[in-house]
Amino acid sequence: MAQQCIALLTLALPATGTLVAARFVTPLVVQTGTDGYAIGVCRTAAVSGEVVGVDVSGTVLVEAGAAVAKGATLKADSVGRAITWVTSGARLAIALSAAAAAGDLIECLLLDNAA
Repeated sequence: MAQQCIALLTLALPATGTLVAARFVTPLVVQTGTDGYAIGVCRTAAVSGEVVGVDVSGTVLVEAGAAVAKGATLKADSVGRAITWVTSGARLAIALSAAAAAGDLIECLLLDNAA
């Protein structure tokens, strides 16, 4: 299946730090850190003060931080990439496609999470 993104809600938000495209971001619009909560995934790279599109509902393309199996529950690594959730951290998404290695883009379904 081809990768796709079916965002149901995308917010235009000002970045408060440097953002890398296709990574999880916090409500403060900075990259999510290890096990952190996220409001969504940024569509493009940005620097502090630039407005960036953040997909907060639906399916998104996110950069994997390691190999990920289709169907895995995902959390953020130290730089906001998607890795497999095992026992701790905020559950951010469900993988709809697999990643063979770090750097692969995968489609995932965003989950509601709260701080």
